[in-house]
Amino acid sequence: MTKAEVITKISEKTGIQKDDVTQTIEAFFKVVKDSMAEGDNIYVRGFGSFINKKRAKKIARNISKNTAIVIDEHFVPAFKPSKVFVEKIKNSKKIKELAPQD
Repeated sequence: MTKAEVITKISEKTGIQKDDVTQTIEAFFKVVKDSMAEGDNIYVRGFGSFINKKRAKKIARNISKNTAIVIDEHFVPAFKPSKVFVEKIKNSKKIKELAPQD
C-alpha cells in the first residue's frame, strides 16, 4: 500500500478532505523525523515505538579493494511494534491465507 492509498483510505473512513489528511500525514512524518534526529524516541500506545538503535563500532571489509574499513558507532532508526499490533497480525486470517504452506 502506498502513502497515496493510505491517505485515500483515511479520507474515506473519516470523511476528511484528502488535502487535510495529506497535510496531517506529512506533519506526522516530519515530527517523527525531526524528533528522532534530536535523539527523542516516539511511543504510540497500542501501535509501536519509533526508536534510535545504536550500532557499535566495527571493522568491515571493502570486497572490491580487499581492504578493511572502520565503521564508527552510529544510530539507525527502527520501529518496534507493540504487543497489540503483533497479536493482530499473528491472528490475521488474511495473512495466514497468504503464508506459504509447508
